[in-house]
Amino acid sequence: MWVAGAAKSALKKLVGFPFDNYELIKIPNEKKEIKIEIHSVGLLKGDSHALGISFANSGLDLDITQNLEIWTIASLEKISFNNFIQTNPINIIAGSGVGITENTSEICISNFSKEVLYENLFDIIPDGFNLNLEIIFPNGEFLAERTSNKSFGIVDGLSIIGTSAETYSSASPDQLEEAKKNLSKLINKDFKGKVVFVIGENGLNLAKTCNVKFPIIKVGNWIGPLIVDAAIKNFKTVILLGYHGKLIKLAGGIFHTHNHLADGRIEILVYLAVKEKIPTEIIVKLSNLNTLEDALLLLERFNKSIAEKLFQNLSNTIEKRSFLYVNRYVKTDIEIAAIVFDRKRKIRWSGTNGNNYISYFQLN
Repeated sequence: MWVAGAAKSALKKLVGFPFDNYELIKIPNEKKEIKIEIHSVGLLKGDSHALGISFANSGLDLDITQNLEIWTIASLEKISFNNFIQTNPINIIAGSGVGITENTSEICISNFSKEVLYENLFDIIPDGFNLNLEIIFPNGEFLAERTSNKSFGIVDGLSIIGTSAETYSSASPDQLEEAKKNLSKLINKDFKGKVVFVIGENGLNLAKTCNVKFPIIKVGNWIGPLIVDAAIKNFKTVILLGYHGKLIKLAGGIFHTHNHLADGRIEILVYLAVKEKIPTEIIVKLSNLNTLEDALLLLERFNKSIAEKLFQNLSNTIEKRSFLYVNRYVKTDIEIAAIVFDRKRKIRWSGTNGNNYISYFQLN
């Protein structure tokens, strides 16, 4: 929303509109508009470019992008006579601090975010021109180090992967209530009693690219309470699809997985490594690492078969600890299946129950 606000203000300045200290941003397929405060706007490069600046204001205490400074630079490019049809009227450019996909160097932006930009900018673009829109997050590269972006192949900055106009903290009770409502909506005469829980946008995106036959719900970090809610609602199976760096917390009995509340990933892996009788010198090296992906790479260099066995045991432990957790609150025989992917979003491991469903998660 704040990127769109800054971009709309910059484009309006470029075509001669007076400056307003706010912009009304339309939401695709909805009637409502959101008022976005604009910090400043100005012309650059002999009035051929315009810079709009806004500050993200989600109001969420645990949002690292709260107060993120956003720059957008707008410029117009005349369409050549030979290619006058506006097939791609807005060229979105990743500037400094904006994440790109490592393999393709393309800007990491969701379809919803693109739709918001098109909805609010297209009608302002003069006939015969395309819009070049460069997005810059001056502090984006620094803040990205505090996210798991690199784990998913997103480099150089923050991704723009919003999927709705509302902002929910993945640690907020609002996120929990939203997920519970989505669970309730699934219950009907045709529902088979099986559901896929994904934690974040990367898990959701991966699930949607697979041949999944079951409904998918994004649960944020409220994994434990939502499995309990599914059991209370008499769901038969919950399939947990997630990144190893998140799901490992369940193996250690941590069922609210936000990093601000609890971490312990390396400590849990060390515990499992001790149980597997991995050599002490390797365990000491593991204990000094910062990420689970680094730990996986270290183990694979040491012995690939041992690394595979350890992470297979991790998947089984996720299932067992999750089942025990749910049964602390409600007596149930609900099936919990773990399917785990790595930093390249490649599905690598599954628990004993997960083995029954992993074929559904083959890429289309």
